Amino acid sequence: MGKITVEHNVNGIEGLHVITPTAYGDERGYFMETYNYNDFAAEGIDHKFVQDNQSASKKGVLRGLHFQLEYPQDKLVRVINGEVFDVAVDLRNGSPTFGKHYGILLSAENKKQFFVPKGFAHGFLVVSDYAEFCYKVTDFYHPNDEGGLMYNDPDIGVEWPFSDGLTEADLILSDKDKVNQSFKDYCNGKGMKLD
Repeated sequence: MGKITVEHNVNGIEGLHVITPTAYGDERGYFMETYNYNDFAAEGIDHKFVQDNQSASKKGVLRGLHFQLEYPQDKLVRVINGEVFDVAVDLRNGSPTFGKHYGILLSAENKKQFFVPKGFAHGFLVVSDYAEFCYKVTDFYHPNDEGGLMYNDPDIGVEWPFSDGLTEADLILSDKDKVNQSFKDYCNGKGMKLD
């Protein structure tokens, strides 16, 4: 019953996909399958997810840009309340799109999902008053296995959507995210080691 529409390799970045599930609605509301292994596998997204995560954040919270060092994860992300601007940066060694990024608005309203494969830095900015963010991952959480890149690194060049009274000065960052490394430092020997 599910059925999904997939935009493959968005922004020319191999493995990065935007998924739109089919929602069936009537006067009561709607129903949709948010994940159906058969539908995803038919579109070439054939992964075993082992953990589901959820976070809640207020407007102006920016989480990222995070990556895993030794235990990289594929991620399937979506928003169930509010709206976020979600970003993935290609950090795969030898990738023709190394350093290239893609950003997308994910919201409870548009119901879009974003598949981010292993080897990417990932982050999001909450642009609504409040947002709940859900994601499936293909490896378990490993403490002390996270790296980070500066969200505003000019060599990456993410254009975060500051609007509706939100400015860069209003951003709310964790202490860790305030001291993330630059992309240049990452490239000078702190890259991910992926097979």
